[in-house]
Amino acid sequence: MVGCYSLVIPFLVLLPVVPEPQEAIKPSLPVNNKALARIKGLQANEGRVIGQVQVVGDFNAVARQFNLDKTGPRGRDYCQKMVWAPERRRALYCGANHGVPHRLNDVWEFDLAAFAWIMLYAPDNPRSYLDLGKDFSDVEFKDGILITKRGGPAVIAHTWWGLTYDPQQKMLLFMNTWVTDQKKAVVQLGGDPAQIYAGPPLWGFIPQTGRWKVIKTKPPYPRPIFGGLLEYIPDLKGSVWHANNWQMHGTWLYDARSNSWKDLKANGSLAEFEKQSPPPEQVGCYDSKRKLLLVQRHKDTFHYNPQTNAWKKVLTEGEAPDGHDAWAPMYYDPHSGHALLVDFKTNTLWAYDPDQPGWTKLNPVGDPMPQGHKRLAYFDPAHNVFVIIQGTTVWAYRYKP
Repeated sequence: MVGCYSLVIPFLVLLPVVPEPQEAIKPSLPVNNKALARIKGLQANEGRVIGQVQVVGDFNAVARQFNLDKTGPRGRDYCQKMVWAPERRRALYCGANHGVPHRLNDVWEFDLAAFAWIMLYAPDNPRSYLDLGKDFSDVEFKDGILITKRGGPAVIAHTWWGLTYDPQQKMLLFMNTWVTDQKKAVVQLGGDPAQIYAGPPLWGFIPQTGRWKVIKTKPPYPRPIFGGLLEYIPDLKGSVWHANNWQMHGTWLYDARSNSWKDLKANGSLAEFEKQSPPPEQVGCYDSKRKLLLVQRHKDTFHYNPQTNAWKKVLTEGEAPDGHDAWAPMYYDPHSGHALLVDFKTNTLWAYDPDQPGWTKLNPVGDPMPQGHKRLAYFDPAHNVFVIIQGTTVWAYRYKP
């Protein structure tokens, strides 16, 4: 008798992979379709005044005292850099003036699609140039840091070019170096100056929660000089802090995951580093196509290659813009693969081709760019435009080589 057997063949059911839901961006604003239509209609090499943006946020008495609820942040002394937050599709901004009309620790973001300035952190009390200001009742000395009771920096600096955005941490990073007499301030608050934190004054700001964050690290760490460069480098999974002057010769890497610093010892020798890398008060941007950090300091142009860990001065003098963190913001345009720089002293717009390498002065058609001493600028990759903002007036330019 022949037996009968049933053959059972197991099989695997493949279920679709469901991506984790993205957290909704806060605050949420409706799209301004009229403004977007004007932006989408821009032709190559055309600049247009798009209109006047709205200013929104939870304004406090200090913000209203300085009319920030009407003007937005406006450009501030040595605070030209705006940084792009890719998951938010917005550009972040902060930094304090030299003195007039205020020195504040407020934080903003600019949303081109919603056509709005958004106050994310309303300012604490105004600070003076060398101290905590007339009213420092909102300040405490906690764990070695002068901090406001709302958690913001009580010492607030220019940003120079020491501002960047870490997309992995979804956090703004700011090397907050200033001349405040911290020992005197700590004594005023009844604290012990010997307990002041000795490391670099790196602060973070989380736009989704609207909160500042103190970032304290253990040695080794770099010197927090004035006018240094802070830039997130995806290839290094961290942010480089660079300076080349008597205060510090070095390019350091901050790893937010381990909350630690590393001296990259770029160029291998001090002599080559001094010769090939930019001095302070430079401007620059990361070139995601060529994986280079592009930097301009006055008429000189520099590249930093993370793969070879070396700086190189590629241009000196010649036909080039005057790069400086007080008047000439510079950003990367991923659509063209070029860098764009606006010189607010001469009201000129420039493009840089790293492959040549070389600079080209641009002559936009259409409306002239806004004039004034409180301008800001950034590149908006979501809408492929270079944006210049004077108060609430917005001018957008579409570059094409």
